[in-house]
Amino acid sequence: MEETYLQSVRYDGETLYILDQTKLPQLTEFLELTDIEEVWDAIKQLKVRGAPAIGIAAAYGLVLGIKEAPEKDFESFYEFFKKQSDYLAASRPTAVNLFWALKRMDTRAKQESSKPVTEIKMLLAEEAHLIRQEDENVCSSIGENALTLFKDGMTVLTHCNAGGIATARYGTALAPFYLAKERGMDIKVYADETRPLLQGARLTAWELMQAGIDVTLITDSMAAMVMQKGMVQAVIVGCDRVAANGDVANKIGTYGVALLAKAHNIPFYVAAPLSTIDLETETGEGIPIEERAAEEITAGFGKSTAPEGVKVFNPAFDVTPHHLITAIITEKGIMHGNYIEELPRLFEN
Repeated sequence: MEETYLQSVRYDGETLYILDQTKLPQLTEFLELTDIEEVWDAIKQLKVRGAPAIGIAAAYGLVLGIKEAPEKDFESFYEFFKKQSDYLAASRPTAVNLFWALKRMDTRAKQESSKPVTEIKMLLAEEAHLIRQEDENVCSSIGENALTLFKDGMTVLTHCNAGGIATARYGTALAPFYLAKERGMDIKVYADETRPLLQGARLTAWELMQAGIDVTLITDSMAAMVMQKGMVQAVIVGCDRVAANGDVANKIGTYGVALLAKAHNIPFYVAAPLSTIDLETETGEGIPIEERAAEEITAGFGKSTAPEGVKVFNPAFDVTPHHLITAIITEKGIMHGNYIEELPRLFEN
């Protein structure tokens, strides 16, 4: 893992380095971002993607955004800070980690309000570093918990990309595969290509191959047949937001995979850091679903594949109802079934 691990978001105090996931797998290229507008664009254009990585990038983006903030008093600084935070919040609506990270930065700023603004800026950079480091620890814990659900020799299906490049390290849904590899276990993976932007094909297949993990790529429409033939024994996916009742928003197509798993009596697991759990949203119906440009479907990757002028519906996410989810795996443990009671307990000390 040490040889193949890529830190997809890194900040050196001046420049934010982001692995451009739109260029994978053909090109491994890091963007060098020095202002908040570039970070906003990187989040919006999916150059950085995956809920945890978006949150980390937003925290560092805010650090870049406040470099020129006035330093004469906290009130002037905070007014500037809030405008920059609101600007970043407008980049993508569904991944709750974005708002979670910005809120955490806001809380830290207020906690340090009695200090000189120059020091507050340094402390906010420290907070962004903590968010990144804590995510690495969270992913490792999720992997440990998830691995208890899998056995040596199993084959598991995953959808989209919830791997190391979507987080600080290891990933969420892919974390157990990395840990299994490190421990000599043989867990094979089937990866849905994940239309229309092919995150499964371009990203999941690529990063698992980099780590020497046995991965087989299939189109989204092949998942039913793979399950029907008994070729997979479980499904695990990541998520962008979990509602209070356990409904989960994840990449478009996840709901269909959950229905297929239910029909074939295959366990369907969701890997969810606490930062993706939104207890203020009661059900999945309250989760805003981002809709993206028609060209992602009609001319994906620059090649026209549909009649000009055709109407297009292109939601980036769908919501999987809680009753289809066998378990939600967090860094604090595994929740089974009664999510409306179990999820709040995760936040108790």
